[in-house]
Amino acid sequence: MNIKILTPEYVVFEGEVNSVLLPGKNGEFHIMKNHAGIVSSLIGGKVKLFTNSVDEAFAKNLTKENDKDSIFSYSIKSGVVEFNHNKGIILCE
Repeated sequence: MNIKILTPEYVVFEGEVNSVLLPGKNGEFHIMKNHAGIVSSLIGGKVKLFTNSVDEAFAKNLTKENDKDSIFSYSIKSGVVEFNHNKGIILCE
């Protein structure tokens, strides 16, 4: 599935991921391939991307969670996510 993370200043990440873990108002929630369409607000926390690789252009924006697994994170203050048909856009600050 394709995920794009945008801030008002720049594109943080754009690419294929296996799944994404997001900080929601009522707790973290996981979006996986073929997830039902969703629009949700996000609170401060970490957006975690589960992916096999990250393009070098975006790697500088992300933190690798550990050496064993391919989990990358990006800290946000707030935001909104829209996901539909295996494409998601995360607008955040």
